[in-house]
Amino acid sequence: MFHVRGLARIYGEGTAAVTALAGVDFDLFRSELVVLLGASGSGKSTLLNQLGGLDSPTHGTLLYHGADLARFDEPALTRFRRDAVGFVFQAYNLIPSLTARENVALITEICRAPMAPAEALQLVGLGDRMDHFPAQLSGGEQQRVAIARAIAKRPEVLLCDEPTGALDVRTGITVLEAIERINRELGTLAVIITHNAILADMADRVFTLSDGRIVNERINARRGSVRDLAW
Repeated sequence: MFHVRGLARIYGEGTAAVTALAGVDFDLFRSELVVLLGASGSGKSTLLNQLGGLDSPTHGTLLYHGADLARFDEPALTRFRRDAVGFVFQAYNLIPSLTARENVALITEICRAPMAPAEALQLVGLGDRMDHFPAQLSGGEQQRVAIARAIAKRPEVLLCDEPTGALDVRTGITVLEAIERINRELGTLAVIITHNAILADMADRVFTLSDGRIVNERINARRGSVRDLAW
């Protein structure tokens, strides 16, 4: 799905230049669940933004199904982000005055061939909470609404930036199970940023980043389930 070679992102110029990505190489495939590990400032979020078309590389190759994302104009990038990519962030970004169903419908109304909001909420285990407002939901439930909103467009790619960072362990497990289910049942490529090395066991592959480089790639011959992780 993604073919990446020599991908670099440098912010600023001259002595003020900051290298966020220093030339990374990898491929990503349909139905994979990939975890990105690394300390703050290692390049994880920059890499996720590149994959999602939220930022452009300074140099290098970034192909999506053979198409060069770096050459997409803004309308093409907008279509890519709208139709192909679902984003899940640590902040839920729900609209307080809308119910869970209505928050998801904001996305389904602008996408091609989306699933019904109720179907997306069922997939994340919120079938009985879809007509509740965000203030009536727990943090974990709000994050699952955000996941439902991201996957309702039936994206090929689900990009998750610290989706459990603000949650307790028990709630985080529930959220990760929702992502895992989407990955398995819809065949969606899921890429998850985390500081928690324990989550590595739930992935097909694990990339560890440091100073803008991939310093280790681990392949799990057999993925563990979220419930089996040694929290």
